[in-house]
Amino acid sequence: MFMMDSVFLFINILLLIVCVLISVA
Repeated sequence: MFMMDSVFLFINILLLIVCVLISVA
């Protein structure tokens, strides 16, 4: 359960970074 939460959080942060990079570019 903890590992699942950690992976989900990591994916959310990664998606947020990608969105920021797209909006900047």
